[in-house]
Amino acid sequence: MTGLLSGLLLAFVGLAGGLAVGSGMVAFLVVLDIIPRLAQISRSYRSIRLYEGAVVMGAVFFTVTDLFQWSFRLFPLSASLFGLLAGCFVGMLAAALTEVINVLPILAKRIRMEEYMIWLLMAMIFGKMLGSLIDWLGLVQ
Repeated sequence: MTGLLSGLLLAFVGLAGGLAVGSGMVAFLVVLDIIPRLAQISRSYRSIRLYEGAVVMGAVFFTVTDLFQWSFRLFPLSASLFGLLAGCFVGMLAAALTEVINVLPILAKRIRMEEYMIWLLMAMIFGKMLGSLIDWLGLVQ
């Protein structure tokens, strides 16, 4: 009997935590307007429902994959492909957050680097990429 109750409690806590994290992520995406901004930049605003559906279906698929501990046999470089896509997502999320709070234009203006804005952005992007690679490859213990 206690095993059943602890299992139900565990299921409840897991579902509640998942709902809280999922709701937070969706709220974050909505507040930052990532999907509409992406559609605006790519001039494909007609496909915005497809973008939204892809985000939702990706979240559901990978949640179910994690929940049931499915594994897939893919080609050896598939980890690189998934890493690239995850990096693009994190980069767009960071760029959207920066754009929402308008940090970079203010920073560039204060340090008098308006004409070098693209170099400032590229330095931040490559710095983040290099730091992530160093961390993931375990080069620093």
